[in-house]
Amino acid sequence: MTDTTTDRAGGLGPFERWLTLWVALAMLAGLVVGNIVPGLVNAVAAAEVASINLVVAVLIWAMVYPMMIAVDLGAVSGVWKQPRGLIITLAVNWLIKPFTMAFLAVLFFDHVFAPWIDPQDAQQYIAGLILLGAAPCTAMVFVWSQLTRGDPTYTLVQVSVNDLIMVVAFTPIVALLLGVTDITVPWQTLTIATILYVALPLAAGLLTRRMLGSRAAIDAFGRRVKPWSVMGLIATVAILFGLQGRVILDRPLIIALIAVPIIIQSYGIFALAYGAAYLMKVPHRVAAPCALIGTSNFFELAVAVAISLFGLNSGAALATVVGVLVEVPVMLTLVALANRTRARFPERPV
Repeated sequence: MTDTTTDRAGGLGPFERWLTLWVALAMLAGLVVGNIVPGLVNAVAAAEVASINLVVAVLIWAMVYPMMIAVDLGAVSGVWKQPRGLIITLAVNWLIKPFTMAFLAVLFFDHVFAPWIDPQDAQQYIAGLILLGAAPCTAMVFVWSQLTRGDPTYTLVQVSVNDLIMVVAFTPIVALLLGVTDITVPWQTLTIATILYVALPLAAGLLTRRMLGSRAAIDAFGRRVKPWSVMGLIATVAILFGLQGRVILDRPLIIALIAVPIIIQSYGIFALAYGAAYLMKVPHRVAAPCALIGTSNFFELAVAVAISLFGLNSGAALATVVGVLVEVPVMLTLVALANRTRARFPERPV
């Protein structure tokens, strides 16, 4: 029987191959609903705990769960025998990314865009961009990894180690780059996000594997639930754009200007990490996720810190929100690039 969920050429099913179109339509739908039915959007926005929207959290959980089914804890020890992907991820996330984002933010808002931006607003946008750069992704990485047929067990270890480092490295890096010393890390946001996006889906995945038993049954069930991930992504995009619909239409120029350094940073960081993985002969199933982890952001953390430091209606908070809106379209192009270049990477450790 032909597996309709998997495209022979690229590992993507018919629905997934048109994912960019569905996401574009979701953005449009979100903007329309956000401006025509604000009451519905306000109700969704109100369902929030520690800067984490519970509706979005459920959808992200649905995105992450299919990949967690493929996680084999017995294979975790094998990750340490192939440390190159993990080394690339950590080096890019903590030694490079925050500082390149700060450089681009200052370059554009203190110089390139200076004629069109009030200096005080410019400093706010710079702060928001720095917060984005210092908060590497936790949840959506599992979606991008799945779309590139990444190694689920290796991806889990990468995310877990990255989160442990974030606990101790996020505050000093932000303090250094912002020149602010009284930074309060929103531990509640970090804790809830880790539980919702990593611990619970992992537990559900492991329980599912135990109930299914055989490898054949696990693989078959994984193929059946994989479309949930894509549908959850599309619904999440619609909600995010619905929540920010008025801001996008009211301040389109500012949104576009903030997006410029974010887009440059995203493609630049991906090229750096993916290129390093290629030169170090990292297998594609590890190389693609390790590059994508450094490219995407933990937007809940960035938004929460921006609000706590600068206020809900600050330019810093706006900049972190723009990061949310830009991320999905950019990441989809990088997923497509990773899939097209799969053959250039070794499939096995060398």
